[in-house]
Amino acid sequence: MPTLFRFLVTLGILFALAYAAMFALVAYVEPRQGEMSVRIPSERINPKAP
Repeated sequence: MPTLFRFLVTLGILFALAYAAMFALVAYVEPRQGEMSVRIPSERINPKAP
C-alpha cells in the first residue's frame, strides 16, 4: 500500500505543478495585439469563367 500512496502523491504533486504553471501563464502573460493584413489575389475572389 505505501507504493500506491507514494504514486498518488507523486501524481498529485505533478498535477499541482502543471496547474500552477497554467495559472501563472494566465495571470502574468498578456497577448500582443496588432493589426494584420493579408493580400488576396483577385483571381481567388473572382475566378474567371471558362
